Amino acid sequence: MTYILSLDQGTTSSRSILFAKDGNIVAHGHREFKQIYPQGGWVEHDPFDILTSQMSSVVEVLGKAGVRARDLAAVGITNQRETTIVWDRETGKPVYNAIVWQDRRTAERCNQLKADGTEEIVRQKTGLLIDPYFSSSKIAWILENVDGARQKAEAGKLAFGTVDSWLIWNLTSGKKHITDRTNASRTMLYNIVEDKWDPDLLKLFRIPESMMPEVVWSSEKIGPVTTTLGLESSEIAGIAGDQQAALFGQLCIRPGDAKNTYGTGCFLLQNIGEKFVLSEKRLITTLICSLDKKLEYALEGSIFIGGAVVQWLRDSLHLIHHSSEVNQLAATVEDSDGVVLVPAFVGLGAPYWDPYASGLMIGLRRGTKPGHIARAAEESIAFQVADVIEAMDADTKCPFRELRVDGGAAVDDLLMQFQADLLGVPVIRPAVNETTALGAAYLAGLAVGFWNSPEEIRKLRAADTRFEPKTGQKKITEGWARWKRAVERSRNWHNEYDI
Repeated sequence: MTYILSLDQGTTSSRSILFAKDGNIVAHGHREFKQIYPQGGWVEHDPFDILTSQMSSVVEVLGKAGVRARDLAAVGITNQRETTIVWDRETGKPVYNAIVWQDRRTAERCNQLKADGTEEIVRQKTGLLIDPYFSSSKIAWILENVDGARQKAEAGKLAFGTVDSWLIWNLTSGKKHITDRTNASRTMLYNIVEDKWDPDLLKLFRIPESMMPEVVWSSEKIGPVTTTLGLESSEIAGIAGDQQAALFGQLCIRPGDAKNTYGTGCFLLQNIGEKFVLSEKRLITTLICSLDKKLEYALEGSIFIGGAVVQWLRDSLHLIHHSSEVNQLAATVEDSDGVVLVPAFVGLGAPYWDPYASGLMIGLRRGTKPGHIARAAEESIAFQVADVIEAMDADTKCPFRELRVDGGAAVDDLLMQFQADLLGVPVIRPAVNETTALGAAYLAGLAVGFWNSPEEIRKLRAADTRFEPKTGQKKITEGWARWKRAVERSRNWHNEYDI
């Protein structure tokens, strides 16, 4: 058994990546799936689209590599976090579409909870801020708005899961209803200090505990796949939410290690060790993968729209035909010429946490060209990351010395160089950029002895690419100040009736 397979279920696509012993990619499969927008601020997926796209990508990657299930040492799963699926235990059918992490329909409910003074209690138990981003209010919405859901839930007939749970339920023919601690910690229902589903929080959101999955460690044998979809008898041995998987894939296993993933959103995590600490700068505290089966934590800044702003340029403005063309368009101009784009299409995440912010483009002139807009879009990603790092530096009192990066947009040299210039520290990109899938592979492989230790893995890794700061600080400071003014203009634009 010479390969590890990672199932990487993301927000806009499902991928399967086959890794060899040296950590290099042997083959990959990819399937995009439909995004559903029932009304403003609502984002949904068909759970069966998630499942079928994932399994189609499995068939593709195994076919490309000429690999069979018997050649796999283990399967690792990583997934979009917070996205909420509720299904019938008897039929296995969802009672409603998956409500995606980007969805803002529960903003009014969350505001009411904050007004009632519950946020500090929630923070002390979960490390999270009350926001529509997390799963709890999404589950509550389904129970309150889908006919018969409340009655079935209270009778123990419904199951809740994040995407990992949904995939594993189907891969094991309904025998395993589980999640790992990294995903559980994103629901706003899991007590990350006491390591359990919290009865007070379940009561607050009126969610029966019978809906909750069993919680396991990120790196341990779960059991074999029992379906006949090309993976029969393969051992599932790694599970992690995508950002925690990427942190592990970057081997950020010591306190102080940090990475940023440039995916649909951007997610900056810094390992802070075994001590539960709350942020003073409106960052969140979350569980990360632990090989020692101990609770370990990270500070996290979650940015809702990262690489998705490039998809917006492609699909809504039609400035480019393919996402890869954004770099070429941005390179047609020397800078953004004062254009600032704040991509608050689903509100703002860290460190602002404003569900009522609106997307904004300002600084337009008669001479503004598509290249200026493309460059402003790319810069918006870097500016949001810089805002989070500024907050994290203030929390930890230990300024970043470097930033490790990964994700789809991290392949963009222009963006990575601008990020290094903006931060004033080196930006380091690994040779294998698929660190989310790689982290899931490492977790699974370590659980079954495919790799013996992180130290062995580190020796096998290829050299990184470094981007050193180049641009003068005066120009960078002026641009960042302009960005912050634009952010303030974008905030509190919608009211609760617009969401």
